[in-house]
Amino acid sequence: MRKQGGSYISFSAVGLLLVALLATLHAPTVQSANILGVFTSHSPSHLIIHMSVMKALAEEGHNVTVVSSMPPKVTHKSIKHIVIPLSKSEEQTLNDGMSTLAKDKPSMTTTMKTIFGSLSLLINKQVDILEDERFTELYRNKGNKFDAVVVGFFFNMYQVGLGARFNCPIIVSWCGQPMEQIDNVIGNPVLTASVPTMHVGVKPGQAMNFQQRLANFLSTIGFRGFSLFLEYKNDGFYKRLFGNDPAMPSYAVAKKNVSLVFCNSHAISEGPIRPNVPGIVEIGGIQIKDKPEPLPQDIQEFLDNSKHGAILFSLGSNLKGDHIKEEIIQKIFKVLSGLKQNIIWKWDDLKNTPGKSDNILYKAWLPQDDVLGHPKIKLFITHAGKGGVAESQYHAVPMLALPVFADQPGNADKIVQSGYGLRLDLLTLKSTEFKTAIQELLQNPSYANKLQKFSKLYRDRPMTARELVVYWTNYVLRHHGAAHMQSPLVQMSVIESNNLDLYVLLTAVLGIVLAVNIALVKCIYRKCCGGKRCAKKNAQKTKVKKN
Repeated sequence: MRKQGGSYISFSAVGLLLVALLATLHAPTVQSANILGVFTSHSPSHLIIHMSVMKALAEEGHNVTVVSSMPPKVTHKSIKHIVIPLSKSEEQTLNDGMSTLAKDKPSMTTTMKTIFGSLSLLINKQVDILEDERFTELYRNKGNKFDAVVVGFFFNMYQVGLGARFNCPIIVSWCGQPMEQIDNVIGNPVLTASVPTMHVGVKPGQAMNFQQRLANFLSTIGFRGFSLFLEYKNDGFYKRLFGNDPAMPSYAVAKKNVSLVFCNSHAISEGPIRPNVPGIVEIGGIQIKDKPEPLPQDIQEFLDNSKHGAILFSLGSNLKGDHIKEEIIQKIFKVLSGLKQNIIWKWDDLKNTPGKSDNILYKAWLPQDDVLGHPKIKLFITHAGKGGVAESQYHAVPMLALPVFADQPGNADKIVQSGYGLRLDLLTLKSTEFKTAIQELLQNPSYANKLQKFSKLYRDRPMTARELVVYWTNYVLRHHGAAHMQSPLVQMSVIESNNLDLYVLLTAVLGIVLAVNIALVKCIYRKCCGGKRCAKKNAQKTKVKKN
């Protein structure tokens, strides 16, 4: 250290500054890229996940434009948002479909039946959005230039053609763990025998038993059949959108140009453990804030004054109060209003609530993640949607699951098997079992203790979900799609990837070898044994003549 001008300068400090400066100069950066997000699935919970991805990119300084069918709950001041809404009749069709699901026993069959029925609108409407003038203007206007497109996946794989349409890399955002349709476009190995689907709940670290493997196999076969139907529709949608443009690749080629998939999962803590190619990036909990934001004043005061703790009751963004049978709602109200804990109840129609009680606060919308982060929340009564379960696990809040459809029954099973909560049937809910389950979860500390351990695992990562989104998006931008990272499976057919042609060849070769060996044995046998038989016969004939 030496003195200069009345002050001391540390050579080591100067050296560190120079190293940091050089590192900054040589670090690969991406300056304010133009990124388009296309999220056509008409589901608020899906949009929360996708918008959390786009918010991270906007905070990084990228210019973000988003197209969706509804206004977002999560956004950023610099995001340009284009909303192409459904009509009132379309909204009513979706509402009727949800009502049907809520009144039928949750199962894969019920979900598929509804998708093929009224909820087919969820699939078909996504094409209409891409044909809307507000969207087509984005690529017809030659002044627009996008460096990457992020597509929210929901049975709409034909939208991968937007990469070719905008002449830029395509990134897929998916709201769950890797599934077969995702595996296929990114070249991830499909592992039916060891990896449970979203409909089969298995405790992390445990293998499936015979019954679970059977359910997993049948579920996979059923979903593959559904996927074949979807691929037929996807090919038609792709031709409808891009078929008249000779510059566009075929649907089969477009599917091979996905650079990256963001999956809302974290296998290390949630399971199932499975091999993933580098193009699969797990960002489970992307919507969860490191520190909860300040709550609205009425919610904050209500929770702060909860002397005996509080309970959050929400059945998600898709399910509304009028979808559930009135007698079930009244049973729920009777139990909740009789508790000493305060209740925050997500209810859409504030003019027609189930009833009035001093310990119940109804809210049409609430910042669920921030509410679960409040120390007074002791229980979360949930439909077991992926986002809500992750938030509850992150904040170590025990859960009472009332699943309705899709992945919810499987999520509910995992909650029970992992010791994070209990599950009841919403359709046949009884007041006594509902109250008993609530009391068990509030009074037995084992549920919260197990969630505390899970929360430590869930938070323990080399990079946060937000940092992963930013890094890997920038990586794709820097390397213009990162073709070097693509799995060879993407370029292989079903026959090639499963070695079916090799099995046929080996079977044919073995058949030929076996046939040759059989023929050779017969020949040797005839040579060795045939002469003896002839000599014996001749001797017998000679003996007969003599007699």
